Amino acid sequence: MGNLSEELDARTLSACFLRCYLIGAAYNTRGLQHVGLTYAMEPGLTVLYPDPEKRDAVFARYLDLYNTHFFWTPLLVGLFLSLEAKIAKGVLPAEMLDNVKTTTAFTLSAIGDTFFSASVMGLWGLSAACLVAGGQYAALAVFAGGLFLAAQVFKAATFRAGYREGFHVLRRLKRWDMVNLGRRIKLINAGLLTVFWMLAHPLGETASVADAVLIGILAAWAATRPSVSREIALLILAAGWVLLRSLGPI
Repeated sequence: MGNLSEELDARTLSACFLRCYLIGAAYNTRGLQHVGLTYAMEPGLTVLYPDPEKRDAVFARYLDLYNTHFFWTPLLVGLFLSLEAKIAKGVLPAEMLDNVKTTTAFTLSAIGDTFFSASVMGLWGLSAACLVAGGQYAALAVFAGGLFLAAQVFKAATFRAGYREGFHVLRRLKRWDMVNLGRRIKLINAGLLTVFWMLAHPLGETASVADAVLIGILAAWAATRPSVSREIALLILAAGWVLLRSLGPI
């Protein structure tokens, strides 16, 4: 992999990375994110395949069905560029990329939905709600800016890792065990939901200790039982709250 930097310079790699932010700009029902992926790969493929006819055949590989979580797009683009460099040299067969593109993209899509969408974004939303309920607006601005910066660093770092490490980056992702990590974050979210409830309804005014306990227990139960319908969890929560309120504060 050490020679790849001579074929794709920093300017080309930067162009590919920045285009990852437009992955959904041409989203459609036929190929989902395939146009955005091809657009992100274009600067690198133009360098690796200077022959226009051969390059057209390469572009066809990216115009099939493609979809993944947008946080993983930079990593996959970096990985695909790494594989294309080896394919252009004749080290790897072109068919290998098709297998990797399909399997890896959909696997990472599922992990991304579980970890980023269902866990990390919930952590952000509940943390922001707690800060607003507590009147900590300056802390909210700092927190939001820090998370935004962290997301960009994550994308840039995974893009670089995908390009420099190739297949080896997938082994690193496996060691991260993001599915179980996401479950732990959901437990934190359950606690934050309790904190938000107590901040929004201070004790002694319109809430009770029993309210907070009920919220915490049901939220933790729902967060660790993904098979449970959210609607059912909310109905149980509402019924329990009404029952406890009818019994009076504890």
